[in-house]
Amino acid sequence: MEPRDEIREFLSSRRAKITPAQAKLPAYGGNRRVAGLRREEVAMLAGVSVDYYTKLERGNFGSVSEGVLHALARALQLDEAEREHLFHLATSTATIKPGRRSTPSHNVRAAVQRVVDGLTDAPAFIRNNRRDLLAANDLGRALYSEVYADADSNGTVNTVRYLFFNDGAREFFKDWDKAAADIVANLRTEVGRDPHDRGLQDLIGELSTRSQEFSSLWAAHDVRYHDTGSKALHHPVVGDLELTFEVMDLPADVGQSLIVYGAEPGSATEEALHLLSIWSATNKAQATGQGVSLTS
Repeated sequence: MEPRDEIREFLSSRRAKITPAQAKLPAYGGNRRVAGLRREEVAMLAGVSVDYYTKLERGNFGSVSEGVLHALARALQLDEAEREHLFHLATSTATIKPGRRSTPSHNVRAAVQRVVDGLTDAPAFIRNNRRDLLAANDLGRALYSEVYADADSNGTVNTVRYLFFNDGAREFFKDWDKAAADIVANLRTEVGRDPHDRGLQDLIGELSTRSQEFSSLWAAHDVRYHDTGSKALHHPVVGDLELTFEVMDLPADVGQSLIVYGAEPGSATEEALHLLSIWSATNKAQATGQGVSLTS
């Protein structure tokens, strides 16, 4: 999708979500022909002319000022993630564009891999903006064993493809609907950050073509951060897991992030992760012909 099309659909979808009551405006007339606010109402709330707002909603941002963007964000009651997305979209179509982002790397540096491997008590991954899993520690591979088993012919492990194309995902992700909505909103955020990423656009095109559920969620234009939260999984070996997660961008490696899962101390999930670690070590030892104690 072209940046101007993205802007048009994002602004119109946010406008449709705000009712006059939420904006503290009188709802004149009982037969409103549009969902949410009218363009003239948004223009009034943002302090711009109707013609200018109409131009913006058509994707013609030109050299729009930060003040106008902040006013739009207030008028449309955007949350922090949506506000950032709006600014990224504006940057992508500005008259004077900033320097393009460095090309994302698919290679994980050895120093980063050592950090991941050093996290022995928590599942850890390195992923890119398309949600390919580029690296993991042993416990991470064990936790996502079902996802790794779904790697494509090139060995690429992609959590979005697994989520929407693999029937087992609905059992692995205990709240599949939430997981699906979250990951689509995360991808929408990534597109705003770098609308020229061909690999990301190809992935979205594939998902939109092959999955009606993805296409419907994508059309909602929701955006969301993916930096902290909780996730409920059902692992085929150790059962149900209630995990927390933290995501940290790697500034030296454009497009890559470190994800670390955790469990509440003394919880059933913490014990399950311990058992999963033993299971992983056993499988690894068997593959290399070495022994391992299951009581360690």
